[in-house]
Amino acid sequence: MKKIKVTLKKSPINKIKKHKLTLKALGLRKIGASRVYPDNKAVRGMLDKIAYLVDIQETGK
Repeated sequence: MKKIKVTLKKSPINKIKKHKLTLKALGLRKIGASRVYPDNKAVRGMLDKIAYLVDIQETGK
């Protein structure tokens, strides 16, 4: 199963509230923090909204 590594690159200060809540739901709190998620439609939808704040790398098979 494919995985996605997400790293927070920009601060969520002064950003849209929904985008801040999406970051919180993904567990990204500090700049430079990384998490690995399964590559599915739910995660992709969340990442589409906050793509300008994060760096996304596809990993695994």
